[in-house]
Amino acid sequence: MGRNAAFTPSCGSRARLAFREAVGYTRGVLFRQLEYLVALSRERHFARAAASCHVSQPALSEAIRKLEEELDVPLVRRGRKYEGLTPEGERIVVWAQRILADRDALKDEVGALRTGLSGRLRIGSVPTASGAVSLLTGPFLAAHPLVTVEVMADLQSRDILRQLRNFEIDAGLTYLREDLPEDFQGLPLYDERYVLLTAAGDGLGQRPATTWAEAARLPLCLLTRTMQGRRTVDELFTEAGVQPSPRVETDSVGTLFAHVRTGHWASVVPHAWLHVFGVPHGMRAVPLVEPSRTVPVGLVITAREPGSVMARALTDLAGRIDVAGELERLPGHAEGPQRAPTGSGRRRSAPA
Repeated sequence: MGRNAAFTPSCGSRARLAFREAVGYTRGVLFRQLEYLVALSRERHFARAAASCHVSQPALSEAIRKLEEELDVPLVRRGRKYEGLTPEGERIVVWAQRILADRDALKDEVGALRTGLSGRLRIGSVPTASGAVSLLTGPFLAAHPLVTVEVMADLQSRDILRQLRNFEIDAGLTYLREDLPEDFQGLPLYDERYVLLTAAGDGLGQRPATTWAEAARLPLCLLTRTMQGRRTVDELFTEAGVQPSPRVETDSVGTLFAHVRTGHWASVVPHAWLHVFGVPHGMRAVPLVEPSRTVPVGLVITAREPGSVMARALTDLAGRIDVAGELERLPGHAEGPQRAPTGSGRRRSAPA
């Protein structure tokens, strides 16, 4: 064998070398390729996907092309511009999202065992519940000083479930409906009820409560019809036998307050937002009755195990916080807002 024997790896060393190369590929190239594919699916544009991954467009395109070669299936429908993913690509994206989420969950779990929880907690919220988010994030950040939080507060209910499924967020604050899919679990936090926000000098503003039918006759500004909170409000108006005709619609609860402040409009807002804004000077928040109904709002995470360590930590903390009690306290007031009188017409939607 002579001198050449010194340069010929043994079977054992060749196996170890192959293993190291395979692990290196898995940790590096494959994860990057999957990240690029998920970004392309999300952005639906090569340049935007590349920008979101902080790489050049040719680098992203070449990595996805190599992934197609590795998997031996076409993933992208290519023409003069991006035309979408192939059916195989759509399926592979689901696997890619799951693999990347498991990688991140594993890293978070190991980090939590070693130095405590660290990383970024991503929360999605429907706009009407976003005022309650700070009641969770404040204590969470105090308990986990190495964590940062990102809140997306303008999502619709279906967007929250979709982003949870796609591992784009860790948890969501949304309405807990009876038809919550089985792959999610919800923790009730508080019951959303509605108040009429109107000028203090308005006749209805002087009452201890007012009806939905009376509110429908006012010049209203309401949330847009695409939002779950607006659909709930419309259901209550319908139950009262009336249909409102709002002149102004918006996707922002803050904009509702701003319009009422002018003195020309009234609005129907979730009581939880009074915890944020209080009842501004010159306005009154009047409980709405006939019907009186509440809708449960809660924290939703995926039911998948082991799941996100961030989501588990947030759920554990949320279970120890009296969110409903905190929302009853108004800024600068010792007591909470007046509650609507209860009666036989009161109905509560059951949590999922």
